[in-house]
Amino acid sequence: MAQEASLSAETDSLSHIFSLIEAFRAFDADNDGLISAAEVGGIMGSLGYNLSEQDVNVMMEEGDVDRDGLLSMGEFLEMSARSVEVGEVGRYLKVAFEALNADGDDLVSGEELYEVFVNLGLDVSLEDCMAIVASMDGDGDGAVFLEDLKLIVNSLD
Repeated sequence: MAQEASLSAETDSLSHIFSLIEAFRAFDADNDGLISAAEVGGIMGSLGYNLSEQDVNVMMEEGDVDRDGLLSMGEFLEMSARSVEVGEVGRYLKVAFEALNADGDDLVSGEELYEVFVNLGLDVSLEDCMAIVASMDGDGDGAVFLEDLKLIVNSLD
């Protein structure tokens, strides 16, 4: 797979995308999958960005593809993660997602990811797969929710 330094950078990128998902969920108070401009400002502030109201309005205008005045999780990730590069790992995850999705399991472990990668003929180690899952594992249980993986994979387009 990727060289160690490259894999580390790619898993850091996956971790960043996962932190965007967690921040979105934290500010989506009613859990409807939508956030307002004020909530976007709060998210960006929690991530260390000090944006003016005008900056937030520009972000909303850019990201609000369906023009409903709100950002969906998909719109937010598309806007926020467009410059995040996950390289080879991202390509592997996109290919593996369909097989994992067909499995019907809600959680994906490093071992399961490794098995799928191997079955797809990809050159990857179990340790690499464990590191990939760990970068997206918010609760430290050694697995990532398939829904979170889907959000991450979709943001890589």
